[in-house]
Order: sequence, then structure tokens, then C-alpha cells
Amino acid sequence: MGSRARIELIVSLAILIVVALVPAFVANEYWRGVLIVSMVFAMLAAAWNLLAGYTGQFSLAPATFGMIGAYTTGLLAYHLETPPILGIPAAVVVAGLIGLVLGRIVLRLRGPYLALTTLSFAEIMRLVISNSIDFTRGDLGLNVPGLFQSRLAYYYLILGALAAVQLGLYWLLQTPVGLYLRAIRDDEIAAASRGVKIVWWKTYAFALSAAISGLAGALYAHFAQLISPELGLISQSGLIISMAVIGGLGTLVGPLGGAFLVYYASEFLRDFGNYQLIAFALLVILFARFFREGLWGLLRRPFERSRPIIAAPSPAE
Repeated sequence: MGSRARIELIVSLAILIVVALVPAFVANEYWRGVLIVSMVFAMLAAAWNLLAGYTGQFSLAPATFGMIGAYTTGLLAYHLETPPILGIPAAVVVAGLIGLVLGRIVLRLRGPYLALTTLSFAEIMRLVISNSIDFTRGDLGLNVPGLFQSRLAYYYLILGALAAVQLGLYWLLQTPVGLYLRAIRDDEIAAASRGVKIVWWKTYAFALSAAISGLAGALYAHFAQLISPELGLISQSGLIISMAVIGGLGTLVGPLGGAFLVYYASEFLRDFGNYQLIAFALLVILFARFFREGLWGLLRRPFERSRPIIAAPSPAE
């Protein structure tokens, strides 16, 4: 796992370096904006991958925690005039605490029961925000103060946050915590027999995933400067899940590369309306059935096959 994780980290950093150099060659503000939103989705996909790819818990609410983060900093600014320097950390804490509470409630469930419970939570949160017009302005949208005048400043702020998330996840997965999470994913009964506190570490992963999603949502809110309950639509969660699955579940680089590829593809397919959702759904089914490690796994296979096999010395030697 160690050498494979280091390779994934190196490739992830290489992708981020390429992204950092893009503004030097692309002056179009629209496509810079697309890259910014892609980076937000990359954080959301990485957060969901921590829960599903490394812990084996399938949640249908990744976009909901991004929405919670966005509305936390937005409502603090709108009602209390809280500056973003305090609103963004508050969004991380609130999303993480809600994830902690929800995790304690739902993570004793498994499979479809967990997925359906998180889906119900997602719809309840979206409807609450949509119908609380006096407090959240509902479907009218909530104005959020910006951070910068320059789109380039947003670009590098969100890129820095994404790099910090990738490095933080790499560090976490090299600690015993990462081993516990993977053990739970592979075999809960065997992990429990070795003394791993199953519910504790699943809840920890759920809360951390929610906190990262809250950070992504808060940064997006200050970039877009207008948020609405549409941030929590199930279609948004589906897009996040497709990014992680197509890129490669259970890998560090998969959600990162998948987010850029899928979001850019969705921009090109935007004129086809709901057909783009059908296309991504079919791709998710295809990759989940035949290519579990996604595009990253497909790219890695030829190199693994070409490695020389060193035979162990015989007893006579």
C-alpha cells in the first residue's frame, strides 16, 4: 500500500501542478471558472471517496454536506455580518458535527438501508432550506459576500485548499487510522475480532468526510456569491459519486482526475440536457461492474504487468 499510495500522491501533485499552470495559458474567464468549480467537485469527490472507497459506507448525501457548509457561512454573513474568515471555519465545524450526529445514528445500518437513510436526510435538509424562506430565502437564493475581486485569486485559494485536502488524506491513510478504515471496508467481522472499534471509526470517517464537504461548499458559496437549495439536489450527489467511481474508488488520485474529466465532459454535454445524466449513469454502471478501480486502475494495469517478477532463491542456493 505504501509504494502505491506514494505513486498516487505524486500523480495527484502532478495534476495539481498542471492545473496551477493553466491560467498562464488560458485567459478565458469562463473556462477558469469551470476549473474552479471542478476543484470544488474534486474536494467533494475526495470526501465521499474517504467514506465509500476507503471505509465501504455508501452515502447518498455528499452534496448535502456541501450545501450545509455553503449555507452556514452564507447565513452567518447574511444575518450576523460574520466575515468569511470566521464563516468558512464555522462551515467546516457545523458540517462535521452534523456528520458526526448523523453517523452515530445511521452507521449501524448497512448496504441499501444506509443509502436510503442518507438519501432521506438529504431530501429533508434540502426541503427545510427551501421552505424556510424567512431565514434562508428559500428558492429565491441567498446572497453571499465574495472574498476577492479577481477570479484568479479564487482559483489559487481553492487550488490550495484542494492540495491541502489531498495531502491530509494521504497522511491519514498512512497512519493506523487508514489501516482501520480499510480493514472495516474489507471485512467488518474480521476487523472487530482484531479489536477495531467499528462504529467509532465509521463515525469518524463520516464526520471527516462531512467536514471536507463543508469546506468545499463554503468556498464555492463565496466564489459564486449566490446559493440556493439546488446545491443539495440528488443529481449533484450523483455527479459527485460518478466522479469518484469513474476516476477510481479507493484511490487518492481517482476522485481528483475523475472530477476534472467528468465536470469538463458535463460542460460539453450541457446542451443535451438530461441525456448527460443518463450517459454518466451508464458509465458508473460500466465501471462499477467491470473496472472497479476506474480510469486510474486501467492506466496502472500495463505498468504493473510489465514489472519483472523476481523469483525467490531456491533452498539449494
